[in-house]
Amino acid sequence: MSASRANRIQLILVMALLVVLHFYLRPRLWSARVSPDFLLMGLVFFAMRAGPGAGALAGFAVGIVNDALTPAAFGAGALAHTVVGYLAAWGRAVFFADNLLVNAAFVAVALWVRDVILLLASGTAQGRLLVELTLNSPLQAISTAVFALLVLAAFREWFAIRLDV
Repeated sequence: MSASRANRIQLILVMALLVVLHFYLRPRLWSARVSPDFLLMGLVFFAMRAGPGAGALAGFAVGIVNDALTPAAFGAGALAHTVVGYLAAWGRAVFFADNLLVNAAFVAVALWVRDVILLLASGTAQGRLLVELTLNSPLQAISTAVFALLVLAAFREWFAIRLDV
């Protein structure tokens, strides 16, 4: 088996694991407002390795899935995830993210940016917007970054991440 095909299979296995964790483990951890977003984590991991076009397309797919699960503001999730997928791929090209902590920071920033776009696009009231962006979103970004560190440390050879911490 070629190295390229092995890398794709490994990436698919990790993405499948993240989907299972999102729908099985996430509801059992904490409140949905602060529990880690494994789908966003998978999107960022994929986009950073695939490029802006594929990242945006994957973001659109993840956003549609999230919108189908919470249809209150249908389309806002697709927009937010598409932008995050594109920016994560672009950020990888600019910052050379081979460091474990830089990857975790990308995930945290991506989650916060996604929340900003999602809340603004869905027309959230100003008071609620302030609470979400200053309290809930940073807590969820930290919990997602911690789990991203765990996933990246567990599969560091599959992602070819250096452990320069």
